[in-house]
Amino acid sequence: RKKERKKERKKERKKERKKSLLVGEHTGLEKLDLSSACLRKEYIEQIGRLFPSVLTEDRGEDGFLRAGIDFDKLKDILAPALAEGQETYEFRWVGKSKAMREAGQATTKTLRPDLDESVDFDQSENVFITGDNLEALKILQESYLGAIDMIYIDPPYNTGKDFVYKDNFHKTVAEQDEAEGNLDEEGNRLYKNEKTNPRYHSDWLNMMYPRLVLARNLLKDSGVIFISIDDNEQANLKAICDEIFGEENLLSTHHIKVRYGEKNLNEKKDFQEILEYIYIYAKDASKFVANRPKEEYTFEKFNLEIEELKEADEIFYYKDRKVEVFKNGSYLIEKKQGNIDLFKETWISGSIYSGTGHGLTYQKIVEPRIEIDGVGAIYKIYGLGEDGLGYRYMSNPIKEGANRGKMFTKLPLEKREAFLNGSLEKTRPIINFYDFAADFGNIRHEGGIPFNAGKKPVKMLSQLINYKSENDIIVLDFFAGSSSTAHAVLKMNAQDGGNRKFIMCTLDEKAEGNKEYKTIDQISRERIRRAADKIRKEQPDKAKDLDLGFRAFRVDESNFRDVSVTPSEMVQGNLLESVDNIREDATALDLLFQVMLAWGSRLSLKISEQKLEDNTIYSVDEGSLIACFDDRITEETIRALAQQKPQRAVFKDTSFTHSADKINLTQIFKEVSPETQVKVV
Repeated sequence: RKKERKKERKKERKKERKKSLLVGEHTGLEKLDLSSACLRKEYIEQIGRLFPSVLTEDRGEDGFLRAGIDFDKLKDILAPALAEGQETYEFRWVGKSKAMREAGQATTKTLRPDLDESVDFDQSENVFITGDNLEALKILQESYLGAIDMIYIDPPYNTGKDFVYKDNFHKTVAEQDEAEGNLDEEGNRLYKNEKTNPRYHSDWLNMMYPRLVLARNLLKDSGVIFISIDDNEQANLKAICDEIFGEENLLSTHHIKVRYGEKNLNEKKDFQEILEYIYIYAKDASKFVANRPKEEYTFEKFNLEIEELKEADEIFYYKDRKVEVFKNGSYLIEKKQGNIDLFKETWISGSIYSGTGHGLTYQKIVEPRIEIDGVGAIYKIYGLGEDGLGYRYMSNPIKEGANRGKMFTKLPLEKREAFLNGSLEKTRPIINFYDFAADFGNIRHEGGIPFNAGKKPVKMLSQLINYKSENDIIVLDFFAGSSSTAHAVLKMNAQDGGNRKFIMCTLDEKAEGNKEYKTIDQISRERIRRAADKIRKEQPDKAKDLDLGFRAFRVDESNFRDVSVTPSEMVQGNLLESVDNIREDATALDLLFQVMLAWGSRLSLKISEQKLEDNTIYSVDEGSLIACFDDRITEETIRALAQQKPQRAVFKDTSFTHSADKINLTQIFKEVSPETQVKVV
């Protein structure tokens, strides 16, 4: 009888909510949008704010009318002289338009926490994601937009043998793979991109393009991305990176020696490749500050003393600038032991002569006087210099037939002050060639796990990470493989006590020939665990203060059924079905993380659990977000939550039997905590 009464009450709640939906009764509560950010919509809104007249309506494939752009009008505004069919420089390939659209399309998928695979889930701020990285990047768009400091990726090299991702932009992954026969008997989704494939390069570019667009969105303005590649696609990779990041943001093309010249990979080949490449792009080169190599500043070159033996032979003015002339024999330049109070000489030639203010001054003041004053004269030009003297010495050529002069400078005041304070350092540029052949040769031993598909040396990755001077950065690798990048992050933190965090993403691809681990993601997580254990064993004192864990997640279907419904699907039967729209296997923690992602909260935020009455309450980031997903929530619980005055509160729609319950919920928060955003899912 109890079961029957429970069923009856459930039916009554469904009827009540169905009635509410059909008559459109307003309760004051909004549904939380659970899909990922739609970049296309945001782009259109940005263009619309600049040029309102170009906005129009566009009916999508799903039947909805959405805002669109009238490109003819936009062209009239921005490029009225642009002729149809005019040739311009561009990089095209088969499928590019679809790849560009894919980057802007939203996903309804989510990340489900995997507590069993996590290490120190409650405390760790590191993140490990298993699943398709394209979906993962879309899911992260809200929470990590403009938040990532550094990205390193080692994408599949398009060698004709390696497995690469295959994406389709209209069908689901399963539909596409089934249609094209890309699934093996165990259901693996990856396929071989043979060189005989006429779309050999296009398929690889279509895989990379949307991922790089989404990756750029995640970078901070001061952020940087490193991409490893070999000769097969390095030219095409540079072309799409120039388009996505901008040619002006290419910081360097690193040349990496990955093997010894005497090691033959294929005796049939005429040429032996020993180099691979790393393209380094900033999101905004003007805001990226490299951690350049430092060395002690020395004064060896500041070793000249200049003495005026008599008054100037002549004084003249150039545009109100006083110039004193000391002809040959009227001065003495003596070389001494270098120190902070002496002069350094610099030849005025090359780029200094043609591209600096010093060169221009030399051309305007010194050069015209050579025939007048003879060779070997020096000029004391007032109003120049950063060394506090108030003047700068320049000389014309020393002997007949010479065409180069010099300038003589002391240490700039800023550097002088830094030296006196004990903080003067000299930096030098980062070179773009490194020999890691020995490290690549020993790579199979790194991490203590069997993995032969593209490991990268921790030493190399540590060097790249160190190009960012801050030690509290977020590092993302969405082609994580065996998680060499995470290993490097943990090792660097152990060395300098840093607080770097990582986000790794890799597929649960089958681990070929591995008897111990079935999938790549299992190998990847195990490597992180072993790297952490090694730190705990070798550096126990430091390990106590380090984050050596990670929160594991899996890309999965939404925890909510029918999160998006087309007009043709919006029928009475679906309204009733939507009453219970939560998947049966979804846990409260699953729901919480999908809500966090939809609301733009980071996956690393601290989460606490408490009991109020008979309800379980989740508090995220010390109460900035509270959530309760119980089937029934008492009014006492709602009032207690409202009194905590959270920024946001979310509840399960089916927790409220009647419309009056929802109205009561909104009224309580309006009365007690009017600033709180309250939504249901």
